[in-house]
Amino acid sequence: MLYLSTDYVFDGQGTEPWDPDNKNYKPLNVYGQTKLEGELAVANTLDKYFIVRIAWVFGLNGKNFIKTMINVGKTHDSVKVVNDQIGTPTYTFDLARLLVDMTESDKYGYYHATNEGGYISWYDFCVEFYKQYGLKTEVNPVTTAEYGLSKATRPFNSRLDKSKLVKMGFKPLPTWQDAVKRYLEEAKI
Repeated sequence: MLYLSTDYVFDGQGTEPWDPDNKNYKPLNVYGQTKLEGELAVANTLDKYFIVRIAWVFGLNGKNFIKTMINVGKTHDSVKVVNDQIGTPTYTFDLARLLVDMTESDKYGYYHATNEGGYISWYDFCVEFYKQYGLKTEVNPVTTAEYGLSKATRPFNSRLDKSKLVKMGFKPLPTWQDAVKRYLEEAKI
């Protein structure tokens, strides 16, 4: 079985990347708790499974941060974006290739899978896709506290250690910068 999970199973504290085999779970919200319960159900029931944690997902279908912020940027001179939540985006197209490779193997276990290209803030992410899209909207960095309340508590540290992928012989996902370029070409926002 392949189960997709999330960085939200951790408490989001500190600055060290989360190891995929770290069992020090402290979900911040109901979403993280239910994803953790799913992980545990799979791991406690089966011997052959892949539990793959992803974060900051964007793809052609559904809503995502890029679509939302480009639409906002088209109608505003400036936007505020948090710069104290750190992680790495995951492009669904790139993730799908990896998941196929995994299911064709017997290298079971816990993994983290986001695009390469370094850890960034949501602010850094927005600056890059505005640049690639050609938007001149001013992007202003703010803290989570300055931004205000969101519907769910979000982790400050969403850094996922992906080194196990390479150790187990899987090809890492391309850089998030390249993923954004390919996404923007396909999405036609």
